[in-house]
Amino acid sequence: MITIFAYREWLKKNKEQFIETYQHLHSIAEISWEEKMTTEFICQQLKELGIPFSTFSDHTGVVATWTGDEGGPVVGIRADIDALWQNVDGTWKANHSCGHDAHSTMVLYAIKMLKELGFSPPGTIKIIFQPAEETGKGAKALIEKGVVDDITYLIGIHVRPIQELRVRQASPAIYHGATMVFKGKVKGIQSHAARPHLGINVLDSVAAIIYAINSIKLDPTISSSAKVTMVQTEGKNMNIIPDEALFGIDLRAETNEAMNVLAEKVKKAVSAAASINGSEVELETIASTVAAVPNRFMEDVVAEAIEEGLGCDGVTLPLVTPGGEDFHFYAVCRPIQATMVGLGANLEPGLHHPKMSFDLSALEDGVVILAKSIEKVFEKVRS
Repeated sequence: MITIFAYREWLKKNKEQFIETYQHLHSIAEISWEEKMTTEFICQQLKELGIPFSTFSDHTGVVATWTGDEGGPVVGIRADIDALWQNVDGTWKANHSCGHDAHSTMVLYAIKMLKELGFSPPGTIKIIFQPAEETGKGAKALIEKGVVDDITYLIGIHVRPIQELRVRQASPAIYHGATMVFKGKVKGIQSHAARPHLGINVLDSVAAIIYAINSIKLDPTISSSAKVTMVQTEGKNMNIIPDEALFGIDLRAETNEAMNVLAEKVKKAVSAAASINGSEVELETIASTVAAVPNRFMEDVVAEAIEEGLGCDGVTLPLVTPGGEDFHFYAVCRPIQATMVGLGANLEPGLHHPKMSFDLSALEDGVVILAKSIEKVFEKVRS
C-alpha cells in the first residue's frame, strides 16, 4: 500500500500542473453530448500516461483500461464531464457550476498518481469519463454499450455545497433521490376572449392540473415532491382564448419505489384534471434518474480511505439529498457494488449557481480519497 505521506508529497510536487488541468477543463466547458474538446483533452492525458482508451463513434466520452493482473477483479472509477447552459453575468454559455471539471481532474490525477508512484493493479482499473450526466441519460448510454458489464466495484465522487460538508470532510456515500421530469402538452380550442364559451381555454386546464398535482399525498415518512415548474403558450394576443400550452413537472422521491407510486399518481391527476373542461393532454418523460442503492461494503472501504486521508474527524455519515445523479443507474441496472464519495469543498453559494466556487485545496483531498479507495478495494477483495 502506498502511504498517505507519499500521496501528499506527490501532489505537492505536481500542484501547479494539477491546478492548470482543472483550470483548463473549466475554461473549455461544454454542454451535454457536445463535450468534444473535453474528450480530446482527456484522450491526450491518457496517451501521456500510456493507458489504453477508447472513444465512441456516436457520442462523446472516454473509457480507459489499466490492467495489471488479468485474472483480478475490475474496479471502475467514474467522472462526469458535461457542463450546464447558464446565464452568467448576462451572457448565456456553457458553465461548470456542478463541479464536473473538478471530478474529471480528480479522477485523472488519482490514476496518474497511482501510476507514477508504482502501483500495479492486482486486476483492472476501468476509468470512465462519462458525458451528459445533466440529461440523466449519459450513464444509461454507456450501460447500453456494455461499458460496465465487466465491472464489479465502482466509485464516483461529487463536490458538495458548504451546507452539507466543509473542506477536509468527506462522506462515504451520497444517497441521491430518484428524479423524473415530465413534459406535457394541452390542446384546446381557440375563441374570442369575449366568447370564451365557444372555446376551450388550456390555461384553465393547466390551473386544474397544478391544483391536482399539489393535492397528491404520499407516505409522509418518505420524502417526495411533485410540482409544475414551467408553463408556456405561444399566444401574443391578450384577447384570444389559447388553444395550446406546454408545461413541465418535476418529481422527486427518496426511494425508487416511492417514485413509481408518485409517477403513476401524477399521470392520473394530469389526465383527470385536463379532462374537466374537455381539453386533451399528452405527457412524456424527458429525463429521469434512480435513487441510490446503499452498499455497505463500498461505504466501509471508502470510509477507511477518508479516515486515512483526512483523519477521524474528516469522516461523516452518508449524505441524504433530494438532488439527482445518473451515476446510480450503474448499480441499479447491473450487479455492481458502487458508491459515490461526497467531498467537502466549502462550495458556495450552491450547486448549479452560475457563480459557484469552491476551495481548490479540496481537489487534493479528492485525489487522495479516490486513489486510496481503489487500493483498498483490491486489498479487501484479495484478502
